[in-house]
Amino acid sequence: MICRIGIGYDIHRLTEGRKLFLGGVHVPYVKGLLGHSDGDALLHAICDALLGAASEGDIGELFPDTDPKYRDISSAELLKIVADKVRKKGFAVNNIDTVIIAQEPHLTSFKKQMQTSIAQVLNIREDCVNVKAKTNEGLGEIGAKEAIACYAVVIISN
Repeated sequence: MICRIGIGYDIHRLTEGRKLFLGGVHVPYVKGLLGHSDGDALLHAICDALLGAASEGDIGELFPDTDPKYRDISSAELLKIVADKVRKKGFAVNNIDTVIIAQEPHLTSFKKQMQTSIAQVLNIREDCVNVKAKTNEGLGEIGAKEAIACYAVVIISN
């Protein structure tokens, strides 16, 4: 059996006039994440981690922000495409560990929903997905409530 590890990172600016999506879940908040798609930085980080583990490049190469067909697309749809790419290479997702760094909103009550959503999109058990939420202790763009960043680590195997 071959095991591979991938890491993903994404950051998006918070802006008014958009809904906030994280982990495929709508989180009620006064701002949303700016992006070509729905801006779901958590799902983008997971996509990059999976692509990295499978040696398939990165999310920007696969879904360029210059392509109008990805405008406002659900990031869950992007993750499904990435998961199919990983499966076609003969790999299965073993587990995912993620971190959301956001000063606001408080995400504790949404973490379980995110875990369920991610597991459903990837067709894996919920206990194979972990979502953590941290603040940035008031430091930098994240601490100033201007952005949200996410990290993801995945293990895939064949």
